[in-house]
Amino acid sequence: SLGDITIKLLHTPGHTMESSCFLLIDKNGKDVSLFSGDTLFLGDVGRPDLAQESSISEKDLAGILFDSLRNKIMNLSDDVIVYPAHGAGSACGKNMSKETVGSIGYEKQHNYALREDMKKEEFIKELTDGLTPPPSYFPENVMLNKNGYDDIDDVIERAINPLSVKEFKEESIKGSAVILDVRHQSEFVKGFIPGSIFIGIDGGFAPWVGTIIQNTRTPILLVLDKDRLNEVITRLARVGFDNVIGYLEGGINNWINEDEYIDKIESISPSEFESIIKEEKSTHVVDVRKKAEFLSQHMTDAKLAPLSDLSNHIDKFSSEHKNYVHCAGGYRSVIACSLLKQKGSLNVVNIEGGFSAMKKLNINLTTSDSSVEL
Repeated sequence: SLGDITIKLLHTPGHTMESSCFLLIDKNGKDVSLFSGDTLFLGDVGRPDLAQESSISEKDLAGILFDSLRNKIMNLSDDVIVYPAHGAGSACGKNMSKETVGSIGYEKQHNYALREDMKKEEFIKELTDGLTPPPSYFPENVMLNKNGYDDIDDVIERAINPLSVKEFKEESIKGSAVILDVRHQSEFVKGFIPGSIFIGIDGGFAPWVGTIIQNTRTPILLVLDKDRLNEVITRLARVGFDNVIGYLEGGINNWINEDEYIDKIESISPSEFESIIKEEKSTHVVDVRKKAEFLSQHMTDAKLAPLSDLSNHIDKFSSEHKNYVHCAGGYRSVIACSLLKQKGSLNVVNIEGGFSAMKKLNINLTTSDSSVEL
């Protein structure tokens, strides 16, 4: 009990065997809200394949989750408020809503996994079909949680290390240091330090850092606006990346003022792309969204190369022609272009605004994958 309220622990295994929810009960004994963790999301439920060192299969866990949802959550009142642990963009589910607050009643009506007439076998099949591989940094985060990690104040203190251009260059050529540029994508494409990886702080920052850099012990050099420094360091540390060794003092402008070489990414508007299509008749388009997004609707003849698994789709990029790269809104495509540039690819073109902007124009779109190699 906390004053007039009570917090009740509901053990809801399935996402993992230890997964639990917390039910808030008011002074009158009425169930008010559910802090549903990774068991119930808005529009989805927790994926059953992330448990580390588990002897139980993902299908077994899915069946256990089915029982937890039916016996512990779906029998709550429809007006109980739901506060999930994650929303859209998290790798812990595949169909999460962008909303942050919902209700039991709404989820019963709209969440595919809570259909009233759903059989356990259907649930298991639907939940396990189409799961992408877990992010590679997840096991490292599990070990950090088990073994402990540095205090955030110590992490921040170490990372607040301004480096001159000369010092930054010296650190960048040591060992396995990564130059991480976290500015907005529209600024990054105009000029960046050669070899930089772009992952903007204003997008799905931390999960993409984990997916792309992977090793939490990687030394990181930051390029950023100084007023975002503490925020960037903190958000990196939340997914275990606490080895920031410094940042470029004065940012990219200092690099330019020292007459150092900067790289650029050709970036065009959707309307410019539309003109190119009409003039050239044939273009090589690469879509770096998720497979589910691609199958929902995509540009005719586009190649699919999901950003989360980009290294295994290098064959989708042409070495002879320009590669016109897009995602949904223009964030992931710049990440992809930065990775390709880092590997020496010089013929990538970013399409600003992504698919959401492209589909408003007279560009050939399809929902069929019959002509596309997945």
